[in-house]
Amino acid sequence: MEIVSEKIIQQLYQPPPDSHKGQNGKLVIIGGSRLFHGASLWALKTASRIVDMVFYSPAEGSEQLTERLKSQLYDFISVARHQVGDYIEEADAVLIGPGLVRGTAKETGTGETGAETKRITRDLLRKFPQKKWVFDAGSLQVMEADWLKRLDQVIITPHQQEFRTLFKFPSSSKITSDQVNQKAKEYRCIILFKGPEDIICSPEKCFLNQKGNSGMTKGGTGDVLAGLTAGLVCKNDPLLAAAAAAYINGLAGDQLFKQLGPYFNASDLCEQIPKTMAGLIRGKWSKKN
Repeated sequence: MEIVSEKIIQQLYQPPPDSHKGQNGKLVIIGGSRLFHGASLWALKTASRIVDMVFYSPAEGSEQLTERLKSQLYDFISVARHQVGDYIEEADAVLIGPGLVRGTAKETGTGETGAETKRITRDLLRKFPQKKWVFDAGSLQVMEADWLKRLDQVIITPHQQEFRTLFKFPSSSKITSDQVNQKAKEYRCIILFKGPEDIICSPEKCFLNQKGNSGMTKGGTGDVLAGLTAGLVCKNDPLLAAAAAAYINGLAGDQLFKQLGPYFNASDLCEQIPKTMAGLIRGKWSKKN
């Protein structure tokens, strides 16, 4: 298994000097709910630094959520759920799941349900199997593993429990790199398995990311990673995008740790990532990391 290093950054797409708006990536993000409104903000903020256009479709009935996001972030276009298919058609990739709910209406307390998340996820991937997809959080927790086989290019971003649930492993089992590799082959997908050391596997190859620290257990850091992965996959090969995202996210966290110890949050990570990427591209961090 190859350890991800800063060399992978040199393989990433860089916007040409003469490029125009829209040429450097268009991303649709489907997420958010009245229960989990912050998740979308972190994914949106991160992705908007990577691609030219971010189209955001919130949960049905979440007009207040959209207005709240607009008050904090201006770099996205709000899309009604019934119009999202039109935007997926022209987008390079789709991220679905950050902030979408799982569980029953009683469990959420807002009337939103995991059944609705499952229906939305299933219907959209059936309609657009040729698109690049990134599944995270809510969608990842309610979907069926066999759905992955319908897609041409897909990245999933599970942590231990999400991996166990999706692939029906015992709840007490500790997931190994061999199991991640085997499921990537079986379901023909890219798996970005989140842990103390991230394991990133395609059917053909695996990477290990050793960047990251204890400060990254905060809520929302996974949404940051999902937004970064989705932003990168718009103009890059899915395995390259997933491995590079894990490395950049972990390195940004390590740089924050040097300044603050473990006392940083997902918003801090959002702000650090573009600085980390700029430093990597310019080669400033090559001797320090």
